[in-house]
Amino acid sequence: MSLMTAQNSNTTLRSTPRILSIAGTDPTGGAGIHADLKSIAANGGYGMAVVTALVAQNTQGVRSVHTPPVAFLRQQLDAVSDDVTIDAVKIGMLADIDVIHEVRSWLDAHRPPLVVLDPVMVATSGHRLLDPQAEQALRDLIPLADLVTPNVPELAVLLAEPTAANWAEAVEQGKRLSARTGVTVLVKGGHFDETNCPDALVNTHGLLAQSVVECASPRIATKNTHGTGCSLSSAMATVQARTGDWAASLAEVKDWLQDALTHADDLEVGQGHGPIHHFHRLFAGASAAPAASAKFSATLWRDVELIRTQIFNLPFITDLGTGSLDERDFSYYLAQDALYLATYARVLARASEIAPTTYAQRFLADSARRCRDVELELHRNWLEQREVSSEASPVTTGYLDHLLGLAEDANYPVLLAALLPCYWLYADVGERLHTNFLARTETAVHPYSAWLQTYADDEFAAATREVIALIDDCASTASDAQRSAMRQAFAISSRFELDFFDAPRQFVLA
Repeated sequence: MSLMTAQNSNTTLRSTPRILSIAGTDPTGGAGIHADLKSIAANGGYGMAVVTALVAQNTQGVRSVHTPPVAFLRQQLDAVSDDVTIDAVKIGMLADIDVIHEVRSWLDAHRPPLVVLDPVMVATSGHRLLDPQAEQALRDLIPLADLVTPNVPELAVLLAEPTAANWAEAVEQGKRLSARTGVTVLVKGGHFDETNCPDALVNTHGLLAQSVVECASPRIATKNTHGTGCSLSSAMATVQARTGDWAASLAEVKDWLQDALTHADDLEVGQGHGPIHHFHRLFAGASAAPAASAKFSATLWRDVELIRTQIFNLPFITDLGTGSLDERDFSYYLAQDALYLATYARVLARASEIAPTTYAQRFLADSARRCRDVELELHRNWLEQREVSSEASPVTTGYLDHLLGLAEDANYPVLLAALLPCYWLYADVGERLHTNFLARTETAVHPYSAWLQTYADDEFAAATREVIALIDDCASTASDAQRSAMRQAFAISSRFELDFFDAPRQFVLA
């Protein structure tokens, strides 16, 4: 069920929305319209840009700003809107009061169906970027937007209040700004020094099923965050123009942004705070996540966005990553996993028997052997030294009954879809935890490093991509009914994966 109860009635959803960025430049490509255009493209939109300011900056800071005449700004805006139907507008840096007034005049004249305002007011250093008159003009612009995306210091400036000291205070400020302006506010938690990085959609006027819709993800240990705010706001404009659902858009954008931050260090751009990796998902071989495309696997991945977010918010996962997980919980989890994998290997073997191609038969048979030999050996090494119950939990039993029932049906595409989450979700968890948490911890002293390394290694990621490719091959010739059954099987298995990770909290005695 969607968390959205209403949407802008002027919005027509499009598979490739046309998004206009109105913002300043960044010659190093990490922020401003350069980041916006990358973000729009990475999230399935067609990007356009109108320049409000020419900024001489790099990853170490801003050196100079040149603001073109507002008459030329209006000529740019009119040139686009006179010719192109605009599905959404993202507004970024507006350098002074004259620029703000000109953009407002154009918005009043053209009334774009969707407007996202990123109020660039406070630099990372804490320096105020606008004079008081311009700040007030920007406040007055907010009611013309559908979504406003301030960082924590900017949220305080918009309300003329002290900066929030913690996440709870920031959310309350978001409520006050929404109540005052009638606009949905995206409150961002990136400024707080917490393990998780929460964001929340806040609307006090009934535009969401809940007044606060929160979405959290693990904080990524990287200094390369340049342009994150620009990229987030332009991605929200793009995805919202595709989905019409703010909550679903945030879940999708958060997942994409998490990957972009996770692999930001790969770019090696600049000596300061480098950019995020907008197109990481388009680079072959680096990640288990799909490109934003028409592939059936991308639909499966989007189907379980909420489940993936819930997995990363589980205490079991956060404590596993930091190494603080109680050994009893991990032992119980491994014991259940050993029971699960023994049967999972049998189901993989069954999938091999009914696979339509020799390649798929060999790959799935090899996967069944790996499952029996490699993963189970890891479990035996741990469990033989500890006393753990070998009785299957209700979650384990339910998950295996689900797989065995599909194996009996012998519907290869549906069975393969049910098997995929054990690859894909584990690869995602392993990659993120290994990248994020072990970057802060000496591997030798992390008690669960062997498990994390097993599911984060290149061989497992490659196997995951192979199963995804097999799924896409099946879907390309499947009937609508089969594709629907594949989606259902994948979603059910994904729900079982969530419950499986949470089982130690439910069944281990304190």
